[in-house]
Amino acid sequence: MTQPWIAALFALFIWWFSTGVIMMAVRRADRVDGHVALVIAGVPVLVIGVALVSASLQAQTVVGVYQGFLGALAIWGWIELTFLAGVLTGPRRVGAMSGELGWPRFVNAVSALAYHEVLLLVAAIGLSVVSDGALNQIAIATFLILFLARVCAKMNLFFGVPRINLEFIPARLTHLKTFFKQGPVTLAFPIAITVLTAVLAVCAERLWTAQTDVTQIGFALLTALAALALLEHWLMVIPLPDAKLWRWMLPAPRQDDFGRKTDRHHGL
Repeated sequence: MTQPWIAALFALFIWWFSTGVIMMAVRRADRVDGHVALVIAGVPVLVIGVALVSASLQAQTVVGVYQGFLGALAIWGWIELTFLAGVLTGPRRVGAMSGELGWPRFVNAVSALAYHEVLLLVAAIGLSVVSDGALNQIAIATFLILFLARVCAKMNLFFGVPRINLEFIPARLTHLKTFFKQGPVTLAFPIAITVLTAVLAVCAERLWTAQTDVTQIGFALLTALAALALLEHWLMVIPLPDAKLWRWMLPAPRQDDFGRKTDRHHGL
């Protein structure tokens, strides 16, 4: 896979497929209350991710680029799994108080996510340390794009956007809905769009001017990832049925003896 467009399509597929797998796993864990077991079962993914990143650091090859990219995604995916399964979230396990606004609401929202965000920050710092001076920086670049996109998305969900897809919120995270605000965009949205567009522009420019296959593949992967991050934010204001990308991967809701759906919660 030495063609940049193939690398970009690969990044798109991995993003779509891995998101769907996590959704499906969390939905099944919701049904049997197997959240801790799910996170433990996912530890090999974390181990493989660390091994791939380690193998990629001094590898200035196309294989090394894919190793670093996939390794960072595996580490990110496992950390996200701990959050979506409700195993590692934050000290606050209840929603916002009725009528709660301003700074108290923000503090409580941060408290509901704190442990998970700290783990992501620790992972980012760890990857930065091991990548310092490395020949191959794809792993830390991948992780930082994901981290930046997540921070921007969460700030916009908190301050307000017109479209919020609540369909895939896991059963153990339903209290987080009370911290989301559906309404007109705020200053947080243009700031996020500007920042993510700048990241996309830098990656695309580096891809356009790349002189080697290794550099082309690396920036093709990063450009695709940055484009997805930017698209994710635009979908907060553009009415497109993006949920259909994964809904077919999820198990059908359970039904009682009268044929009524009893699975009231959602999978991501």
